[in-house]
Amino acid sequence: MPSAAGDRPFFPPLQRVHIERVACTDPAADGLHLAGWDCRSLQQVVVEQAVVGSIHDMTMARILADASLQPHRRRYWKTATIDERFTTRAAKMLWRYERVEWLYDRGEVVLCLDEKPPMQVLVRRVPTQPMPRGQMARREFEYTRHGTVTFLVSLNVYDGMMWGCCLEANDHAHFLWAVRQLARCYPRAQRLHLIMDNGSSPIAHETRTYFATHPRLRAFYTPPHASWLNQAELLLRAFSEKDLDRFDPHSRQHLIDHLHASWTEYNPDLSVSKPR
Repeated sequence: MPSAAGDRPFFPPLQRVHIERVACTDPAADGLHLAGWDCRSLQQVVVEQAVVGSIHDMTMARILADASLQPHRRRYWKTATIDERFTTRAAKMLWRYERVEWLYDRGEVVLCLDEKPPMQVLVRRVPTQPMPRGQMARREFEYTRHGTVTFLVSLNVYDGMMWGCCLEANDHAHFLWAVRQLARCYPRAQRLHLIMDNGSSPIAHETRTYFATHPRLRAFYTPPHASWLNQAELLLRAFSEKDLDRFDPHSRQHLIDHLHASWTEYNPDLSVSKPR
């Protein structure tokens, strides 16, 4: 009940804790088939359970906000299994990260490779309207699809330089073609240490066979659910935010041209990583 006219309803701490407890449970525990809680369904349940006599859904929202509970939101998470296989794989990469300068002085370069998932080329029906004073820029909602583009990047861990390549297809043949192009950027390097995730192209049988027969290239794969050990993933995140998220291509070739121009511009001296 309100303590005075116009005041918010007061609910004792025990009632609030009970409401919070219900919000943290699965609706199935109360015989409901909801995918998740919302304020109205919580309101109905706590009244049916006689936790409170009545409560407004806006009051329910305030109680949840005060307890920092957001039952309408969720996020994905991945659990890495920390076993002997994980630690063995991770140790090999961390050893190279720690000794990247020592390896460089010996003529060995540590490179991280990662693919940006095939990007849909979405051509807007009307060009994006520029930002006027006091308002945001406006992007057309409707678009037409013009295929996809797969973008492979490499990060030179020694100097932070980026290298990029657009692949015509996301398969082992085109991936190996890109690896050969990348290797040519380091003609004097005695060995290239390639750190990659477990994508279908890097782990394909043909790819592994190629690495096994080319000792100059040493491949290292991140443990399952630990792609964050690949520093190229961080590079792609920063590059996408800076050069891709607000870019509106006119065609598939326009996106390819933009990617090639952007990755060179991303580097301070507008050049491919310094060859050994």
